[in-house]
Amino acid sequence: MSATPAQAIAAFAARAAAEGLPSELRADLVARTADVLGNSLAARDAEPARVAAAVVAEWGGTGAATSLADGRRLPAPSAALVNGTLAHSLDFDDTHLPSVLHPSAAVLPAALAAAEAVGASGTAYLDAAAVGVELTCRLGMAGYDEELGNSVFFEHGQHATAICGAVGAAVAAGMLRGLDADALTSAIGIAASTGAGVIEANRTGGTVKRVHCGWAAHAGVAAADLARHGLTGPPTVLEGRFGFLRAFCGERFHVDRVTDGLGEHWETLRVFTKPYPCNHFTHAGVDAALRMRDAGVAPERITELTLGAPAPVLRTIAEPAAEKARPRSGYHAAFSGPYTVAAALLGGGGLGLSHDDFTDAAAADPGRLALAERVRCVPDEESTAIFPRQFPAVLTVRLENGESRTERIRENRGGPERPLSPGEVAEKFRTNAVRSISADEVPTVVDAVRELQGGRPVADLLTDLGRRL
Repeated sequence: MSATPAQAIAAFAARAAAEGLPSELRADLVARTADVLGNSLAARDAEPARVAAAVVAEWGGTGAATSLADGRRLPAPSAALVNGTLAHSLDFDDTHLPSVLHPSAAVLPAALAAAEAVGASGTAYLDAAAVGVELTCRLGMAGYDEELGNSVFFEHGQHATAICGAVGAAVAAGMLRGLDADALTSAIGIAASTGAGVIEANRTGGTVKRVHCGWAAHAGVAAADLARHGLTGPPTVLEGRFGFLRAFCGERFHVDRVTDGLGEHWETLRVFTKPYPCNHFTHAGVDAALRMRDAGVAPERITELTLGAPAPVLRTIAEPAAEKARPRSGYHAAFSGPYTVAAALLGGGGLGLSHDDFTDAAAADPGRLALAERVRCVPDEESTAIFPRQFPAVLTVRLENGESRTERIRENRGGPERPLSPGEVAEKFRTNAVRSISADEVPTVVDAVRELQGGRPVADLLTDLGRRL
């Protein structure tokens, strides 16, 4: 009898844990670890992180892993919840396309917590994290519908990151816990019952989405521990009649994408790193606005703006129109096409836009709101055809003298086609980290992350970082 998809993944994960992965993949996960840690350090003042930290403090338990919210020692599932919440709180986390999910923010906090709890080496952590991210991406791809031109998860209002990320996190944590292939199969089956997340908050408000990656990481660690103690899951959990993919996607799924080329083709290497701390659907509009600003287009001369975007993303960045024109907070501004275009035209920081552009004060700035109210968001046929392999956009402005200017962005910064330079990656980490640690400490933390590839224990990195908080 042939192996089920869950069994095939579990067997592959067990081999990867025993034999290790190529240096290219480990190096990629070093960079993703630095990105997650930087994003987490930048988010320590975010309200959802405070809430998550308060909740796990009430839970108590034996300290085994470091909370990046305050440096406390927590049980591994609790640390994963807090750190996953931090990693996703500012919407600065990486993105895989065309699955349209944020794999690292869900998987890496779980892998870091499990690795610290068991005293794992940096290389064991990197291998487990790579497999967890890969599985998360592949599950997301299984729910991508070519005819629909979008993720079926998202069409149903589900957050694929939280749902698929819980399963990827479980495999990563299970590898670090030393689970064999049978137990890893059960961990997949258990995690499939715990992943959840709806994305209505993207449209009309609420802070719950920022906890999605934390809960996925928490669920993943818990699933691995439950499997370690003997709880079992169904081997047909992914493709079965009442399995994961049918439950979330109906009949519109492609289970073969979960295992085809597993270990040979790596979706992990196609994950995009964000240059701006806002929803990824807004980035091409930001790029277009920055090009116009650099070309000398003065905001005060603009009378009309039209932002063309893929039709599916308008539900996130353009609707409801009144909410997007006047976002109620800095966090909601990060999901607004009109606001992000206005912020870029009026001048941002960092790599084009910075955290300062998404404070509550910035979101209430009269000048930004006046410009945002002039932005009309419309579906663009070419952008829709490209989506979701990229998140393109076209921005057209009309000036007071009747002149019209247009900028079209077909490929996003931070992806394989337009990667950030090493200097830009370093600048992103620095501007994130200095929100929690001194600038003098940043190089030491960067060096510690790099040393994971040489086998430095994860606990050395996290306990030292925790002492600096």
